[in-house]
Amino acid sequence: MLAKYILQYLNLKSNQIIFGIRTWFIPETGTVKSFFFMILPLCFVFFAVKPPGLWGFWAHQRINRLAVFSLPPEMQVFFKKHIDYLTENAVNPDRRRYAIAGEAPRHYIDTEAYGDSALYKLPLFWNEAVKKFGEDTLALNGTVPWAIQHYKSQLTEAFRQRNAQRILRVAADLGHYIADANVPLHTTRNYNGQYTGQEGIHAFWETRLPELYAEEYDMFVGRAVYEERIALRAWRAVRQANAALDSVLRFEAEVSKQMKPELKYTLEDRNGVIFKTYSREFSQKYHQLLNRQVERQMRASVKMVADFWFTCWVDAGQPDLGPLASFSRNESVKVEEETEKRSWLQRLFNVRPENEN
Repeated sequence: MLAKYILQYLNLKSNQIIFGIRTWFIPETGTVKSFFFMILPLCFVFFAVKPPGLWGFWAHQRINRLAVFSLPPEMQVFFKKHIDYLTENAVNPDRRRYAIAGEAPRHYIDTEAYGDSALYKLPLFWNEAVKKFGEDTLALNGTVPWAIQHYKSQLTEAFRQRNAQRILRVAADLGHYIADANVPLHTTRNYNGQYTGQEGIHAFWETRLPELYAEEYDMFVGRAVYEERIALRAWRAVRQANAALDSVLRFEAEVSKQMKPELKYTLEDRNGVIFKTYSREFSQKYHQLLNRQVERQMRASVKMVADFWFTCWVDAGQPDLGPLASFSRNESVKVEEETEKRSWLQRLFNVRPENEN
């Protein structure tokens, strides 16, 4: 799983696997060489399960991209110009979640930690929640509905300052957390079916099914509208996602009982790398039972992202974004961003840079 995450992060192809890991992570030292050879056998056959908590990279990127087209013309003049940035960087929170302290809890909330009817009893606002439970408890059990509110405020301020670079970075991150809040398996401790004998269901629901059926999805969600109750909207997304959790787990268990174990999985070749994943026959049966549930949650994500971006702009006084459309990330900014992304992995693996003496 760890090796697969590395490859996803770097977007490596099979003929780049050894070179990529060695170039990015492996200084020529004995201790790190042993790490290299430990990872190497994993580079040929991977189990198609992303690290828990990731709505597939493709889905996150698709959600941010589609949200742009629901914005009014006054915003599209800027957002369309930078749609590739918003798309590509939609996955930054996942890339840094294992390297930045405090990042991981922003992606989920374990509702069971707070007892029955928790989603209707928990404080809507962060300060109230801290007073009641303390920051350590909140961080332990996830903070996604509060993280959405925080990033909404950050984006509003970026619009007020007319800071193009900041607008893009925060908008991309906000879109990610909103999408995570709409995933049923982000609302439970049993996020990967590990407590019900359904290990791998997380990637099955959020990655495998969109890969197979996204072309059938109707992703037109209409125009963005102003959201007056930000906190309530964030919590409503989590509640609706959690309400779908029972179906996610129960239907997978039903299909597993109906099919022979040897028909549940298959091996697929992707860019020369062999992956073990759920078979198309199993996926089709599960997809039919869910009755387009993944599509509904993706649509809800796109609509919510567009509504929140629009609301931030309105709350900032509807600044003219036309002059910002010409914003271009110069080479120094690009180098800074790439250096930051590499630092996430360096902190994750605690290895020194190649050029360190």
